[in-house]
Amino acid sequence: MLFSLSRISRPSRLASFSRTAALRASFATTAPRNMKVIPVPVRDDNYAYLLVDDASNSAAAFDPYDVPKVRAAADKAGVRIVAAITTHHHHDHSGGNKDFAAAFPDAPIYGGSDKIPALTKLVKDKDEFDVGAIHVKCLATPCHTQDSICYHATSAAGAPHPGGVFTGDTLFVAGCGRFFEGTGAQMHAALSYLGALPPQTVVYDGHEYTKGNLAFAKHVDPENPALARLEKLVREGVQPAERTTIGDEKEWNPFMRLDSAPIQKATGGGEPSAVMDALRNLKNNFRG
Repeated sequence: MLFSLSRISRPSRLASFSRTAALRASFATTAPRNMKVIPVPVRDDNYAYLLVDDASNSAAAFDPYDVPKVRAAADKAGVRIVAAITTHHHHDHSGGNKDFAAAFPDAPIYGGSDKIPALTKLVKDKDEFDVGAIHVKCLATPCHTQDSICYHATSAAGAPHPGGVFTGDTLFVAGCGRFFEGTGAQMHAALSYLGALPPQTVVYDGHEYTKGNLAFAKHVDPENPALARLEKLVREGVQPAERTTIGDEKEWNPFMRLDSAPIQKATGGGEPSAVMDALRNLKNNFRG
């Protein structure tokens, strides 16, 4: 299914993708031409985002829980909000949708189920739509909730760039969401699905949980050299705009390393679904 957002405006700044030597193979912080992503911290640790198409000066708002704050970010960037995109129905992600609909009555609201407030565009796995020159593909990742959708955004305009994936509460930096409505098998399938994206794809997740996730990753995978790199970046101060890539996550995220010897040892081993369940239980009870 292909939807088109013809009325869109130009968004603000993005995480640029030309990497410095210090950030190589880690947090991407540069801005590709024609596509930008502006993180908007909301609540205590949530992220909303503006996905900006420079060519049309338009933006789609991901999980705009705090509509005044998201609108202020768009105004500061000089872009017009033309759509809302919801990753799943939990209140801290969809709770701003009714206010969004009132503030932007002509803008569609995308999401994966009718549990999402003010929904106008129901999407499913592999549905596609455009935000100006930015192409968005829906990736169904049921587990945290059954209506969890990740959105893979790429731009055909201008110079090639890595694209990004908005993962809500499915994939975090060095972690994953709890299995509130799913199983270990479903989370393994979801993270494998995301892991098949190009390794340079930038991850835009739904919460700032990096420090806690890093502590757990070091607990179960202490000899992983990639974690030293992540720890250095966190110690030096990670800015909200700085996200990691799919390639990074496959190196340091224990939930994407189920077949590695350290994770097999920490969980007692077995098939991926059993390892995933055991690993999630360890994380749920971790107090490090």
